[in-house]
Amino acid sequence: MSSTSNSPTHHTSTIGAIGAPSRRNTELALLVFAVVIPVFAYANVGLAVNDEVPAGLLSYGLGLGLLAAVGHLVVRKFAPYADPLLLPLATLLNGLGLVAIWRLDQSELLQSIQQAGTAAPRQLMYTAMGIALFLVVLIFLKDHRVLQRYTYISMVGALILLLLPLVPGLGQNIYGAKIWIKVGSFSIQPGEFAKIVLAIFFAGYLMVKRDALALASRRFMGLYLPRGRDLGPILVVWIVSILILVFETDLGTSLLFFGMFVIMLYVATERTSWIVFGLLMSAVGAVGVASFEPHIQQRVDAWLDPLREYKLSQQGVGGHSEQAMQALWAFGSGGTLGTGWGQGHSDLIRFAANSDFILATFGEELGLAGLMALLLLYALIVERGVRTALAARDPFGKLLAIGLSGAFALQVFIVAGGVMGLIPLTGMTMPFLAYGGSSVIANWALIGLLLRISDTARRPAPAPANPDAEMTQVVRP
Repeated sequence: MSSTSNSPTHHTSTIGAIGAPSRRNTELALLVFAVVIPVFAYANVGLAVNDEVPAGLLSYGLGLGLLAAVGHLVVRKFAPYADPLLLPLATLLNGLGLVAIWRLDQSELLQSIQQAGTAAPRQLMYTAMGIALFLVVLIFLKDHRVLQRYTYISMVGALILLLLPLVPGLGQNIYGAKIWIKVGSFSIQPGEFAKIVLAIFFAGYLMVKRDALALASRRFMGLYLPRGRDLGPILVVWIVSILILVFETDLGTSLLFFGMFVIMLYVATERTSWIVFGLLMSAVGAVGVASFEPHIQQRVDAWLDPLREYKLSQQGVGGHSEQAMQALWAFGSGGTLGTGWGQGHSDLIRFAANSDFILATFGEELGLAGLMALLLLYALIVERGVRTALAARDPFGKLLAIGLSGAFALQVFIVAGGVMGLIPLTGMTMPFLAYGGSSVIANWALIGLLLRISDTARRPAPAPANPDAEMTQVVRP
C-alpha cells in the first residue's frame, strides 16, 4: 500500500462520512423573519384600530422571539440535522394567529359578548405550553423508532382519548359537538392529541401488515380488489369513525381519522383500490349518518343554501348557521389585496377567534393574495413532512411522517373547505391560527415528531475508524 493512503490528508468518498449540512444557521435566519413579520402585523393592527402603536408591542415581540430562540437552541443541540423549515413555518403561523386573535380582542362587538382582551394572552400562554411540549419531544425522544414498541398501547390510549368526551360530567357539548372535556377551568379537546397517538398506532400496525394488505384477490375495472379477510382493519377504522360521527356528532374528527388511515394504507401498500374504497366508505357513512342525525343535517343545509340559513336565523324562525354566509361575505369584501389589518368586519362572526372562522378574518383583511400565501405556508409544512417521509431510513419512520403530514393536511383542508363553502362546516380548529390550547399544543408536538424523524433521516452515518481496512474487507474475494 502506498504511503499516500496513510497520509493525514487522505479523504474517503463515502457519503456517510461526508454527511449533510445541518442548516441550523438557515433555520435561525428564517426564524428572524418568522418573528419580525408578526411584530409588524401587530403594530399595523394597533395603528388601524387605535391609531397608535400597541403598548404591548415590545413584550409581544420579545415573548415570541424568546420562545423561538429557545426552540432553535434545543433543535441545534438535540436535533442538529433536522429540517430547517419546519420550526420557522410553525412559528410564523403561530405568530400571525396571535395577531389575528388580538385584533379580534379589540372589537367593540366582541367585547360586549365576552371578556375583553383575554383570548390573546391566553393563546400566548398556550403557545408557551406547546413549545414546552415540543422541547420535551426533542430532548427525551432520542429515536422515533422507540415509539414502535407502543403500537397497541397507542391504540388503547387513542380510544380512551376519543371516549373521554362521552363520560357524563366530564364531556361538554359545545356548538352541537361533544368533543370537549372540562378539567377545572380549562377545556381540552382530546381528539387533537388522539390524531398523533393514532398515527403512531397506524404506522406500527401497517409496517407489520402491509404485505398482507397489498395482496389482491382479483382485478375489477382496473382496480386490484383486496382479499376479504384483509378488509377487516379498514372496516374497524370505518366503524370507529362512524361511531364518532354518531355519538359525538363531530364530522371533522371522523373525516380526519379515517382519511389519515386511508392515506397511510395507500402509502404502505401502493394500492389505489384502498383510496377508492376509502372514499366510497366515507361517502356512505356521511350520507347515512346525515339522514338521521339532526346536527349533521343542519350543517349540510347551511352548506347547500347558506343565504337561506342566514335569512332564517335573522328572522328568528329557524336557521342554525348564519356564520357560513357571513364568512363568504368576508371573503368577498376582502377582494384581491384585502381591507388591511384591523380594518375588516369579520368580528361580526362573533366567535371567529376560537373556531375555523378565523380564516375569514385573514381572507377579508389580507385578501385573496394573503390567504393564498397563508395556505402556501401550510402546504410547505406538509411538503417538508412528505420529504421527511421519503428520506426516512426505516419503514416505521416513513409511515409515521406521512401519517402526521397527512393528518395536518387533512385538517387544513377540512377547515378551509368548510369556511369557503367547498364542504360542510365541521367546527375543527385551524392549526396554529385559531384560539385553543389543545390544538396549538398538539400541533407543536406534531412538529417536534417530524423534526425528530428528519434529524434521524439526515444524520450522517459515522465514518469507519479505518477506511482502508474496511475497503480491503469489501473487495476481498
